Amino acid sequence: MHLALLCVVTVVMLGAGQSRFDRLGHEMICTCGCTQILLECNHLGCPVSPTMIDELQAQLTAGGTDVLVENWFVAKYGAIVLAAPIRGGFDNVAWIMPIAVFLLATLGTAAVVWMWRRRWLRLAGQGPVADDFGPVATGPIAPIDPQEAALRERIRRETEYR
Repeated sequence: MHLALLCVVTVVMLGAGQSRFDRLGHEMICTCGCTQILLECNHLGCPVSPTMIDELQAQLTAGGTDVLVENWFVAKYGAIVLAAPIRGGFDNVAWIMPIAVFLLATLGTAAVVWMWRRRWLRLAGQGPVADDFGPVATGPIAPIDPQEAALRERIRRETEYR
């Protein structure tokens, strides 16, 4: 019970000490080329970050919402000013594609390994094997051609480590 209460309080208090200025300033990138977070730009003599920080302060003083302030910066500097892509519309691709590519690559690799294993077992003369993808195939096992068997044996002998 106490542990659950501690977890809830910790989660609630994570963002409690940050002002809007700090939060928005850490969601933007300095456009001088240093690629650092706006409020943490330590680029010596940076010509851009003081101006951007003043603009952020002015936008917040004017009473703009977080979305309006971010949209103002995007309109002035481009989407590159945002530290993370906007969630919504076509920008969801930036969040979904890396995960989708990883999953497809993993599934593709598993399929290739599964096919190689089945082929190896078939060529080794063990015939079809039962697996999770379907029932055991029935029917005669295709005999290996004697020339192919001799060629495989020659390859095995020539590539054997001595």
